Amino acid sequence: MARKKAGPFPSRDEVLRYIADSPTPLTKRDLVRAFQIQVDDRPRFKDLLREIETAGEVDRGRGRRLAKPEALPSVTVLRVVSVDLDGEATATPDRWDESDGPPPRIFIAPESRPGAALSAGQRALVRLRQQPDGSYAGKVLKALDDARQARQLGILRRARTGWTFQSADRRQRDPLKIDPADVVDGEDGDVVVAALETRGRLHPARVRITERLGKADDPKVFSLLAIHAAGIPTEFPAEAADQAARARFEVPAGYADLTELPLVTIDGADARDFDDAVWAEPDGEGWHLVVAIADVAHYVPAGSPLDREAEKRGNSVYLPDRVVPMLPEALSNGLCSLVPGEERLCLAADLWIDGDGRLARHRFRRGVMRSYARLTYEQVQAARDGSPDETTAPLLETAIAPLYGAFASLAKAREARGTLDLDLPERVVRIGEDGHVAGIAERTRLDSHRLIEEFMIAANVAAAESLAGSRLGCIYRVHDAPDPARLEALSDALSPLGYRIAKGQVIRPRAFTQVLERVRGTAQAPLVNELILRSQAQAAYSPDNIGHFGLALPLYAHFTSPIRRYADLTVHRALIRRFSLGAGGTTEEEQARLEDVAEHISLTERRAAAAEREAVDRFTAAFLMGRLGEVFSGRIMGVTRFGLFVRLAETGADGLVPVSTLPDDFYHHDEAAHCLVGRRWGRVFGLGAAVTVRLVQAEPLTGGCLLNLVDADEGAPGELAPRALVPGARSGRPRGRPPRRGPRRR
Repeated sequence: MARKKAGPFPSRDEVLRYIADSPTPLTKRDLVRAFQIQVDDRPRFKDLLREIETAGEVDRGRGRRLAKPEALPSVTVLRVVSVDLDGEATATPDRWDESDGPPPRIFIAPESRPGAALSAGQRALVRLRQQPDGSYAGKVLKALDDARQARQLGILRRARTGWTFQSADRRQRDPLKIDPADVVDGEDGDVVVAALETRGRLHPARVRITERLGKADDPKVFSLLAIHAAGIPTEFPAEAADQAARARFEVPAGYADLTELPLVTIDGADARDFDDAVWAEPDGEGWHLVVAIADVAHYVPAGSPLDREAEKRGNSVYLPDRVVPMLPEALSNGLCSLVPGEERLCLAADLWIDGDGRLARHRFRRGVMRSYARLTYEQVQAARDGSPDETTAPLLETAIAPLYGAFASLAKAREARGTLDLDLPERVVRIGEDGHVAGIAERTRLDSHRLIEEFMIAANVAAAESLAGSRLGCIYRVHDAPDPARLEALSDALSPLGYRIAKGQVIRPRAFTQVLERVRGTAQAPLVNELILRSQAQAAYSPDNIGHFGLALPLYAHFTSPIRRYADLTVHRALIRRFSLGAGGTTEEEQARLEDVAEHISLTERRAAAAEREAVDRFTAAFLMGRLGEVFSGRIMGVTRFGLFVRLAETGADGLVPVSTLPDDFYHHDEAAHCLVGRRWGRVFGLGAAVTVRLVQAEPLTGGCLLNLVDADEGAPGELAPRALVPGARSGRPRGRPPRRGPRRR
């Protein structure tokens, strides 16, 4: 199609006609270019497109491409493409002509019946309902495949009554019986992958063991469970592995010699790859910083086998006992890892900041560098605090002191912007030499952590600014403002605790920071930080920049970790082309696919986060198995009609206190006040209350813990929930017969 000549702002009818006449679906960027929309008019144009989508006048298909609406039949045959960790399936029409463009997005809600879950590749007859955004919600009417298989992870058990399969899915509590003929060489305690085949509503699902992962008491199996459940690829295709193995260190023409700069890497003691090095020096009233990043684009050209596999993975996955890397170890731990004393290729950002920490100017160049030292956060902080060791002592004045000077300026700018600074403790699982958990602790956050964070943010901003001012597309790191409905829920949750978020105005990160400053150092701080986190939108990748709300930045992109994040690699390639820095720049094909790539890597990021969280939960539960019956202090972090979710102070583990185990009473779930209220005795179990619990059960297979309150019927209700939490709640027991222990009466 010919591009529309520049002219007045297009009407709604002109846009609709252009979309309808297009032989292929169009991205928003296609339309911006087609109508020659000027920068100042782009917000208005995007509002027009949003109105058109909401009205259902166009369909938004895969990759957020717009096309004329073509509703699917209300009942049709679909084929499942993938199933996420929550059981929600994505599907496409079983017969779809690719010449009609990408198929519409179709989501199928999880099935609750054992063995009824859909699996990738399966066909089903589905009733569809079109959504306002052009996607479809589906409900399965009938499975059409002869062998309807649902892949599940679980443990094989043998009892006197026969073999059973206990699913690792917490939602499926009842074990399933297995025909002995379907257990070949099975042993009690095997962790397995099973195929569940339904055989009609009147018959139980058939369970067939398809793969063995290990024994239930083998700690290595906890990470394998998370990896298999998330569908994370672990083996590199032969052509990708061969490409990495053939890579060699050579300095291309035009690379700057940065080997004299005393660049250092600063990472955690358990870091497994080093993709960033830093240096700083005074520059008038401000500072000159250099952030040197491994030049992954030199070794991984766009469209190569390595690139296709890196895009597929999207990111590395970091589990307590292993890493599933985005790139083969020959690169991630070899040629692209900035190990000390070895020459490495890099893409360096020179950043000049003023005395107030604001980015004044920047440049990007490719070079060859040599790391002067591999330092840990603890080493650097100890040196700064006056206790240098033999490695940091020679670097204290020449390297470490200037870094902290520049950090002080950057921190000043951050405070002026009013960023959202959540204090969320991170659990660190320490694995012993025998592979078992040696301990679980909270990671200490030091100024050295913040130093590196600020340097990385500054480099990321410089990368985003460079590409935003060019004709090249960029995958931005975007973070939208919170949804008003979530803000309403947050306000309702904070109000009983004595805090408030102003409503009815444009929300700024500073509004949350003010609450966090008030609560800092109090017993309620962990809960308030958690509640504010839950209220936030999820950060994602997108070629459409909307800014980063949490960092209070209008432009932001990921540039500093191309070894472990595919987004950063795409940004590197765009910068190489933008500044004519040699081979390995972005291609037209890559530019055309940015929306698809951004959507995909946003999903792989969430997939990795879920797998990492599940693995930590399983290792934690395994660690706690040896402490059954012990008493722990904790805090109520969630309240539902079926019980209380309590976070243990010592390990950060979350466990459930079932409502049936609470002191005998009729309990009402007050959703607005986030508490359970005993109707007869007036006891209140509220969000944020400190409690003492006994560990009753820890299940490594699912990562879940079961808890009971200790002496919960002693003392006044006010000890378990602030009095303001439930207006009118009684402050003590009624006179007369005390509550008896026993099963809860409904």
